[in-house]
Amino acid sequence: MWGARGISDDRHRTAPSARTALVHIAYALPALPLAALALPLYVIVPTFYSEAIGLPVAAVGTVLLAIRLLDAATDPVFGWLADRWRGPGGRRRGFFLASLPLTAGSAFMLFWPPGEAGLAYLAFWAALVSIGFTWTSLPYTAWGAELSGDYSERTRISAFREGATLIGILLATSLPFSIGLTGAGGTHGLQVMAILVAILLPISGLAAVLLVPEPKNRSSRELGLLEGAAFMAANRPFLRLIAAFLLNGFANAIPATLFLYFVSDRLGAPDWRGPLLLVYFACAVLGVPLAVRAANRFGKHRAWCGAMLATCPIFALSGFLGPGDVIAFAVICVLTGLFLGFDLALPPSIQADVIDHDTARSGAQRSGLYFAAWSLATKLSLAAAVGLVFPLLALSGFDPQAGGGSRSSSDAVAALYAWLPIVPKLGAIWLMWRFPLDKVAQAELLSRIGKDG
Repeated sequence: MWGARGISDDRHRTAPSARTALVHIAYALPALPLAALALPLYVIVPTFYSEAIGLPVAAVGTVLLAIRLLDAATDPVFGWLADRWRGPGGRRRGFFLASLPLTAGSAFMLFWPPGEAGLAYLAFWAALVSIGFTWTSLPYTAWGAELSGDYSERTRISAFREGATLIGILLATSLPFSIGLTGAGGTHGLQVMAILVAILLPISGLAAVLLVPEPKNRSSRELGLLEGAAFMAANRPFLRLIAAFLLNGFANAIPATLFLYFVSDRLGAPDWRGPLLLVYFACAVLGVPLAVRAANRFGKHRAWCGAMLATCPIFALSGFLGPGDVIAFAVICVLTGLFLGFDLALPPSIQADVIDHDTARSGAQRSGLYFAAWSLATKLSLAAAVGLVFPLLALSGFDPQAGGGSRSSSDAVAALYAWLPIVPKLGAIWLMWRFPLDKVAQAELLSRIGKDG
């Protein structure tokens, strides 16, 4: 017996029952340790291995760059495997459960290295963490997309998962630095994350498998690689959504890349970097239920557009801030944090509707492959932001190693942080404002692929 029966038959679309809420919570739980794993991998691990272990900074950077390339290459592989798994437990739960020992074990080894660990140790365990994370996250997100065919309930499922993700980010942001990356007796904050992931990921993953149902496979046939690629390329709502997601992800990645520099150099408040970051993510948690309410009232794509549009003038104001304007910037962090909740909760729910469009046309339900493409778009937006922002900073004369630079370079940081993201956000709004898959259109898709609607 692999778990509970279906969370809610789509004929019962009134207020969520206690049973449904329990299943939503159980599904969301693994997102917390997954987030607590992902953020340290690229934010804390480089600092720890270079400063505490003593490995050369350039060598650590080269290793982690190679891991990022490996990570991008494994996305389509595991997305394809997630759709074709036929082992015990079902293609979503079974494939997800099989990944947990690798993901949790390799994270523990990476976050708790021996004192004599070298580059080979870092490369081996970071590669396994990357592979394990991709293996775990793709069937997990595909599972959530298929749990319900109901337009509104999909948003609630996504909201629960992204809310847990944000709590995991808060833990991963605060715990290692509050404890310290080095300490008496060799203890350090990264060990806390090792224990957290090694314990919580298997426990929460098993709870999800036991309490959350395996969604029905709605495929009527399987597609070959080329035929499947042709259907994906012809899925116009998907292309429109992923283009908007890429633009908005790029817009969000720019200030994320520059946040620490903006607070330190522009505001002259390096001690406020941690507290402001925590305020931002804490407000994002509060923004998730607001996103659900707005989506229920206005539709998912319009609610997302409204949030992106409101973010633009708020972000623009930060470009006029200067030394000492910490309180004003804290207010901006509160407001933009609330709207970040919309960015996290709504696009994955819309993605589930887009997959219905493909299933109705192709006869194959390929959520794993679609979320693999989604993951690649996320990584591409982050890479594009770094690839654009740092050369522009260098042209302005900004030098973080020398404590910043001239007034003109400080102005460049402010302009890039506050105003550059507005352009791609407006592009994303333009793409999504008249998005064709609303509640009515999605219900029609359900009837075409034989779901209870």
